[in-house]
Amino acid sequence: MNQPDLGLKIIELRQQKGLTQEKLAEYCEVSTRTIQRIESGEVEPRSFTRNSLGNILEFDFGRENTGNESLWLALLHLSSAVSVVFIPLLLWSWKKDQSYKVDRQGRQVLNFQITMMLLLFVFTLVWIVIPSALMMAQGLDRGAGWIANIFTLLPPLPLIFLAIFTSYQAVVNTVRALSDRPVHYPLSLPLVR
Repeated sequence: MNQPDLGLKIIELRQQKGLTQEKLAEYCEVSTRTIQRIESGEVEPRSFTRNSLGNILEFDFGRENTGNESLWLALLHLSSAVSVVFIPLLLWSWKKDQSYKVDRQGRQVLNFQITMMLLLFVFTLVWIVIPSALMMAQGLDRGAGWIANIFTLLPPLPLIFLAIFTSYQAVVNTVRALSDRPVHYPLSLPLVR
């Protein structure tokens, strides 16, 4: 569950039990403001609070195995530096049920990887199709040769920028995850929810 979904689920379960935010906070031994922030999706509950909420609301919010969570988060984010969806998919599917953070951030990494793979596919397609079409046109018209040469040299530039951008995002989001700050992958299509 992502943060807003978790908050909505807590609201639903709390209302089914007939509990107010104040009463739930008292049972969980946290402040009312903490419950409000969790329900609104502003914050992610810590392991203790998640377990307390699960016990009181009689709902399994997922096992929380935070022993090596930082290691798995770092591996997950750093694996996005390589434009292969298989590695983060394998890590995420293996650890998603053991850590809420790995599940949530793994989805972000997968969305980013899938988006970058689609861009890589488009760039590669453009790199093959446009020069081929221009070279065929060159056979018909000798003046089109310099255009084909330009398109043969230009396509590696977007691929290089894409590689640099992907690596940069991997490192920045690894540092953010390890610092317990929110991660963000720009340009990601929300495909894995």
